[in-house]
Amino acid sequence: MSNISDILQGEYESKYGNEYDLSVQKQFSKPKIYTASGNLKKRWYLYFSYRDPETKTLKRQSPIYANANRYQTKEERMAILTVYSQILFKLLKRGYNPYADNVELFKKETTKQSTDNTTETPEIKITPKVELKSEQPEEIVDKGKRIEEACAFDMTLKKQSLKESSIRSYKSHIKVFGEWMKDNHPKINFICEVDRKLVLEFLNHILTKSSARNRNNYRASLSSLYQTLEDNDIVSQNFIKNIKALKTQPKRNKTYNKELQEDIFKHMEEQDPTLLLFVKFVAYGLLRPIEICRLRVGDIDLKHKTVTFEAKNKALKTKIIPEILFQELPDLSKLNKEDSLFTPQGIGGEWDLGDDSKRNYFSKRFKKIVKDTFNLDSEHSMYSFRHTFITKLYRALVKESSPNEAKSKLMQITGHNTMDALEKYLRDIDAELPKDFSELLKS
Repeated sequence: MSNISDILQGEYESKYGNEYDLSVQKQFSKPKIYTASGNLKKRWYLYFSYRDPETKTLKRQSPIYANANRYQTKEERMAILTVYSQILFKLLKRGYNPYADNVELFKKETTKQSTDNTTETPEIKITPKVELKSEQPEEIVDKGKRIEEACAFDMTLKKQSLKESSIRSYKSHIKVFGEWMKDNHPKINFICEVDRKLVLEFLNHILTKSSARNRNNYRASLSSLYQTLEDNDIVSQNFIKNIKALKTQPKRNKTYNKELQEDIFKHMEEQDPTLLLFVKFVAYGLLRPIEICRLRVGDIDLKHKTVTFEAKNKALKTKIIPEILFQELPDLSKLNKEDSLFTPQGIGGEWDLGDDSKRNYFSKRFKKIVKDTFNLDSEHSMYSFRHTFITKLYRALVKESSPNEAKSKLMQITGHNTMDALEKYLRDIDAELPKDFSELLKS
């Protein structure tokens, strides 16, 4: 029995012409060739869309491979698929409908082949209804998802796994990409049509408008999108992960010297005690500002002097509260355990706001009370207190033990997962300084 692939091959072998042009109608799209970006290890094929009689929208039809993948050069595959596309184009123009009975159409085509051939051709039997071969491509299983549909599918899954702080920026990146696509490539509607060259064009656009760091952030978001689509057989591969990130100058938070740190603490004690306690959670508790913003009253275990929090690299993490910080805490025993620990009004209370917004609130409060008063630059922030006191801890520990022993103890305090991560962190904040080497220079 014959299908559309058989007819295409028969037409090709009989040197079927291409004397017709597509009239102005929207029942189907012009057939296109998928070349797998020139990769001969993957299958090339024809694809087209036809208007679904039920939904009234153009729907991607199953790929047509025919015998093109027997050829082992790009030129040969492109040549045969080009002719196949011309033949399919003619058949669509003459009335081929993947949703209808095509018997009469193919009887005419079979008759024409017999008439045109100088040699006798075998009879082609037609089934009452001819459908495209339903074999799915190895590269892309779901060829029919539009860009907005693929992004919406990804976002549904991301909302189940990403934190609120992450989903907001991620969603923004994907939205910007979608809008850029509509503005610059309005004819590209399907996610499978987005290739590496196009993504690079978008990333270069971001780079020229902002910075290498921002460009890398967009690259990471798009790679995450494509990884979800690859994992769910919507695209063949996440080609974006092979696009290199650009080198950037890491943003650095400087440590505070002893005199400046003491002056800042004294100023906050007078002007904003709540902000001072917040900063001491950074300095003494070694928590990140956003981790502090997530704290509830019930996360503080007064009996065991521990705090349980949602960390950057773990779902939940527990740390001891050092006595120097524990003594700073007000009486929490009568407060609602579900209330936020820090609020704009003080310690303990309802504060229905997202984590990012809470962090931004305290960052602005710190800027007003501290940074503007002491004329601090952008490299001095609340987070700098974490660097300052980890440096202080390390230098105190290394006085009493070897560097390796000091780092082992420090790793338990900071919560770094590996020694390599801790050592890199210490190098970045210049915590580990050599002894005076003047004597070596005299020799």
